[in-house]
Amino acid sequence: MKGGIRYHPEVDPDEVNALAQLITWKTAVANLPYGGAKGGIGCNPRELTVSELERVTRVFTQKIHDLIGIHRDVPAPDMGTNSQTMAWILDEYSKFHGYSPAVVTGKPIELGGSLGREAATGLGVVFATEFLLDEYGMSIANMKFAIQGFGNVGSWAASFIHQKGGKVVAVSDITGAVKNPNGIDIPALLKHKEKAYSLKDFEGGDAMNLNDVLVHECDVLIPCALGGVLNKENAADVKAKFIIEAANHPTDPEADEILSRKGVIILPDIYANSGGVTVSYFEWVQNIQGFMWEEEKVNYELKRYMKRAFSDIKAMCHTHNCNLRMGAFALGVNKVARATVLRGWEA
Repeated sequence: MKGGIRYHPEVDPDEVNALAQLITWKTAVANLPYGGAKGGIGCNPRELTVSELERVTRVFTQKIHDLIGIHRDVPAPDMGTNSQTMAWILDEYSKFHGYSPAVVTGKPIELGGSLGREAATGLGVVFATEFLLDEYGMSIANMKFAIQGFGNVGSWAASFIHQKGGKVVAVSDITGAVKNPNGIDIPALLKHKEKAYSLKDFEGGDAMNLNDVLVHECDVLIPCALGGVLNKENAADVKAKFIIEAANHPTDPEADEILSRKGVIILPDIYANSGGVTVSYFEWVQNIQGFMWEEEKVNYELKRYMKRAFSDIKAMCHTHNCNLRMGAFALGVNKVARATVLRGWEA
């Protein structure tokens, strides 16, 4: 099984179970040999010191070390955790089971992490966007993008879009929001955020309301932050022609219906943000083999896996005459059902 460890005040068993199920379908869609898992601690990591975070992580690992394992359950970073968290889990787990780099993914490079893992989800989002736009005879170059969330996923996605000639006209995170109809200089914005720890006071654009990014004038909207940001209150005002769900469950069911009636094309989260778990799989493979790949190979394989998954989803949509979300879920559920039958587990 594969899944992230989440440190967030709202972590509870229902959320963990729901996210684990979502990853089951996601790994099936991506054609990865995993079931879904999830874990978490109900805490606010911003209120804890580094020393406190380390102690919490090590005690947590002591409690679950018999439940995780190289061929059993392989954690990864999620909201509120990062490569340092994975390093602590690896070290604590290894005290019980010997040095086992494959027990977690998203590790620091120095401890067996994969090149390209940090950028993987953002790069996967951009690959997915390219494949979708190509279906409509379009490309990223000169199209206008609005990105909600400028953390790991959003910042990498913005960088790759900028490199490919796309215009990122609006960006937001919890610290602020900025817009520029001519396109934001993303490298300059990244430098500003690194220095100021905020999007506020960036000279390369105008400040705007945080929530207005979702309804800003653009061709492609990419929500990269929390779930449920597109809802019945704002869905009717969305101006984008395409939505790429880089966050988990950013569109609630009511918004999904409203947007579908408007003709907005939505690329669902279980495919669009699967770049992270895919490169986590590559990291696990490298650790098992004891042979590390060059970043060029990691990115080549990521694009290949995402291209195949997109083709599989399109085939399912054609077979069942349905939209991309239904096609992706049908693909994932069918693969799990088929494996269940083949193993003789059917009722």
